[in-house]
Amino acid sequence: MAETAAELPPREAMEFDVVIVGAGPAGLAAAIRLKQLAAEAGSELSVVVVEKGSAVGAHILSGAVIDPKGLNKLIPDWKEKGAPVETEVRDDRFYFLTASRALRLPNFLMPPLMSNHGNYIISLGALCIWLSEQAAELGVEVYPGFAASEVLYDENGAVVGVATGDMGVGRDGQPTESFVRGMELRGKYTFLAEGARGSLTKQLVEEFKLTENSDPQKYGIGLKELWRVAPEKHQPGLVQHSFGWPLDDRTGGGSFLYHYGDNLVSVGFVLHLNYENPYISPYEEFQRFKTHPAVRTTFEGGKRIGYGARAITEGGWQSIPQLTFPGGALLGCAAGFINLPRIKGSHNAILSGIAAADAAFVAIGEGRAHDRLEAYEEAVRSGDIARDLQPVRNVKPLWSRFGTFIGFALGGIDMWLNTFIRGGLGFTLKHSKPDYATLKRAQNTAPIAYPKPDGVLTFDRLTSVSFSGTNHEENQPVHLKLTDPAVPVAINLPEFAEPAQRYCPAAVYEIVVEPGGDPRFQINAQNCVHCKTCDIKDPSQNITWVCPEGGGGPNYAGM
Repeated sequence: MAETAAELPPREAMEFDVVIVGAGPAGLAAAIRLKQLAAEAGSELSVVVVEKGSAVGAHILSGAVIDPKGLNKLIPDWKEKGAPVETEVRDDRFYFLTASRALRLPNFLMPPLMSNHGNYIISLGALCIWLSEQAAELGVEVYPGFAASEVLYDENGAVVGVATGDMGVGRDGQPTESFVRGMELRGKYTFLAEGARGSLTKQLVEEFKLTENSDPQKYGIGLKELWRVAPEKHQPGLVQHSFGWPLDDRTGGGSFLYHYGDNLVSVGFVLHLNYENPYISPYEEFQRFKTHPAVRTTFEGGKRIGYGARAITEGGWQSIPQLTFPGGALLGCAAGFINLPRIKGSHNAILSGIAAADAAFVAIGEGRAHDRLEAYEEAVRSGDIARDLQPVRNVKPLWSRFGTFIGFALGGIDMWLNTFIRGGLGFTLKHSKPDYATLKRAQNTAPIAYPKPDGVLTFDRLTSVSFSGTNHEENQPVHLKLTDPAVPVAINLPEFAEPAQRYCPAAVYEIVVEPGGDPRFQINAQNCVHCKTCDIKDPSQNITWVCPEGGGGPNYAGM
């Protein structure tokens, strides 16, 4: 007979020097750097990385064009060691799209920091798999398939580790016959490298008031498909970015096509989550983008082989929270290190992992534990990450204030000024409000009639989810928690036409009306691709994303 919640056995505990949550570029870089430093010093250091995906890379989604500066610093001989970083950018193009035309912006008009020459087109998932192999060779323990679901504190309120979620819990919240208790992973320092809007990061930001002196974090939703195109359509090393259509001037976003590998093209679309019209569907805008005359020809005769979606941080320099808390630190996209105009964050994620490892190694060597790693905060705010993010700090707020066309032009001018004058004009524009507060009422906006998918170039959401490899154990608690179950129908539906039906890229949320019945809010949690958009954009802030059973979610291959 299954045990009741009150009779749960105690969790077993494992002790480490450093516990890292998330096997992305930031977490793995920190683990590798710690072991490198220990080897150089002839000392022993125990490091564990816990990853909620079924395998390393399973939840990694990015464009991706990578600036190799972080990798160069972490593993200088990465080429000799066979890193999957092979397709160097050969052709860098930027377009402004109208409904029927693509107007190319001359490269000489673009600020130098926007150039992609010297960068590489990669699968970030493949790079993370390779980094995990390097980490394992150095003695790092990497545990995929285990979701860190709880923060552990000591009697003084300092973080002392995390606990992984219990396995085999039924939909009713009670243990089933297959129940297995989670583990406690305890460390002198705990690094959170969960990516944008991480569930534990969100808790710690609130617990330690880490955003008291920063602007609200801003987000976008990034949607991506991976295609194998006809050989004659493939242009290895081509990087193509665009903005404009299909979005209107008040709705920010952009798109990309990256050619690399074996006739592969990554096509992606980023829509800023401060959009105003509740009838916007980021997924449908992405599908519509692919029909542009300058885009669709690339995919003629090709085959889609992957799909995914993920929220990204866009707030930049002024939205970076306090990075340390008693017992640990925030790394990578959990802290918001993406350079928005460059659409790049992996280099800063790796650099943050290096900086956090450097600080923790010194602290442990001094016999410290469970305090703030102030040296990490200082390194980020005065080092390479600061030099990358400060020159572009005004691009996002200018875009938000003045719209795409004027805002993009003003942002370009500001980046040019920063090229010649350190600090540019010397001011930093603020982000006015969080993304959930930007929606207009449905009665003041117009519904959008999106074209039906053709099944060849454009697809419906459920078909796309099948290309993400998403899978969840059905008999488990719903991991999308409603603070008040009445809110979606009582408030969000009449005021905002319940936007969850549209902002979710995986058809998780529905308003269902049975014949003769009242509308009800349905959550199809098994579809969830863990993008976190609902946790960010819900206008009532009524949805909280928590980790499902470890190993659940998407299983991205080569994304």
